[in-house]
Amino acid sequence: MHIEDSDQFIRVVYEQAAVPLFIFAFRFTRDRAVSEDVVQEVLVRAWRRAGHLEPGSDALRAWLYATARNHLIDIWRARSREPATVSHEQMPNAAYVADDVDRFLQRRALTDALDKLTPKHRDVLVERYFKCRSVDETARELGVSPGTVKSRTHHAFRTLQTLISEVEIATG
Repeated sequence: MHIEDSDQFIRVVYEQAAVPLFIFAFRFTRDRAVSEDVVQEVLVRAWRRAGHLEPGSDALRAWLYATARNHLIDIWRARSREPATVSHEQMPNAAYVADDVDRFLQRRALTDALDKLTPKHRDVLVERYFKCRSVDETARELGVSPGTVKSRTHHAFRTLQTLISEVEIATG
C-alpha cells in the first residue's frame, strides 16, 4: 500500500509504530518525556520522507528503529556535554546504548528472518541451535535422515543470510 498524501501516511505510520517505538525508546531512557520526544522526532523524519517509505513494510520498520537508535545516541551525546548534573543512572553511556540497541535490532532481524523461513528449514534450525541437538538427534526428532538435516541446515543458513542482509541494506 503506497500512500501519496504525507498526512495520511504519517497517520498510518503513527498507528502502526508509535507505541512500539515508545517502548523501544523507554527501554533505554527510562524517561517518559524523552521517549515521547524520540517517537515524535522519528515520526517527523518519517513524515519528511513519506514519498520514499512504504507503511507496514520491513524496510520502514527497520528505518524507524535505526532512526530511533541514532536519535537516542544523539540525545546521550548532547547530555554528556552538559554539566555533571545528569547522572549515569538517568542515561547509560552511548556505547552501552548503541550496543544494546544493535543487539535488539539484530534479534529482531533474526526473528523476522526465521519467521520467513519454510517450516522445514525453521524446524531444523530450532532443533539444532535452539535445542542444541546433534544432527542424529535432530534427524530422529524430525523423522528424516541425517543427510537431510545437514542439507536443510545449509539451505536455511543461506536463506537467513540473504534475509538478514536485506534488512541491513534497508537500514544502511
